[in-house]
Amino acid sequence: MPYFYGMLQVKELSYAYQKEKPVLQNIHFSLEKGEHLCVMGESGCGKSTLLKAVYGLLDLDEGTVFWGDQQVLGPAYHLIPGMDFFKYVAQDFELMPFTSVADNIAKFLPRDHPVKAKKRTKELLEVIEMSAFADVKVKNLSGGQQQRVAIARALAKEPELLLLDEPFGQIDNLKKNTLRRMLFSYLKEKNISCIVATHDSSDALSFADKMLVLHDGKVMASGTPQNLYKDPKNNYVASFFDDVNEITVNDKKLLLFPHQIKIVANSTLRATVQKNYFKGFYWLIEMTFNERVIFVHHDQKIEAGKIVSLAITLN
Repeated sequence: MPYFYGMLQVKELSYAYQKEKPVLQNIHFSLEKGEHLCVMGESGCGKSTLLKAVYGLLDLDEGTVFWGDQQVLGPAYHLIPGMDFFKYVAQDFELMPFTSVADNIAKFLPRDHPVKAKKRTKELLEVIEMSAFADVKVKNLSGGQQQRVAIARALAKEPELLLLDEPFGQIDNLKKNTLRRMLFSYLKEKNISCIVATHDSSDALSFADKMLVLHDGKVMASGTPQNLYKDPKNNYVASFFDDVNEITVNDKKLLLFPHQIKIVANSTLRATVQKNYFKGFYWLIEMTFNERVIFVHHDQKIEAGKIVSLAITLN
């Protein structure tokens, strides 16, 4: 895999908590100023460890991390690990529970400019849609609300690179979609680079410029989210976007998403309906095809046991 030189350069990065069990192996990628990268993979694949390595919380076994011409070094070289111009939001938020939301955000702002700090705090409260909770103590917030405060606090001094570990994991869907749009638009406006570790493809498809898929600590696939979605390397990569149908037609193995299989009036491809799942504006139909379970999108429910004809679309 070739190197692409950018503002952030990660080369040949390897790390193991225990020598015989490497967590990351030969990771390399780059990121330009203002670009957003989504790192996807199942639990335990090394996503969180990668963010810690980039931030400077770990002493690498092999490889280097550079931001421009400055090397990111670990605890062996810094009394307080982590780079001042990066911010890392972990899954444990490390907030001050007995102070207000506004005070948590303002903690990292200059105290000699109170008017400016107040304005900045107000701006970030709007980004995370928490203006109404400015004076509420953090201990009285839900987990999702605390997660939003942690993100705002990380943005207080406008870092050059923001590292987010499952940033929307505790936020309900009602707020999650709006927060994604607000946050990533804000980061683009401020030209802040961002790496998001997640298992949710919604974090990648609409907002990431680049995507990296990890499996067992190795890069399984990389590219734009659009390209990985249109041409997934294998079932593992495709599974992060939707249900995946792995079927054989005319001796050719295909990976197909449910919307790529249509129910038609007549064809040589036949399947038997097993179950129906209501999804709102469509039904997800579970059926058997050549002794395999597949899933198809359809505009209405179909009686279980019915044999239907199928057509494949590759767009």
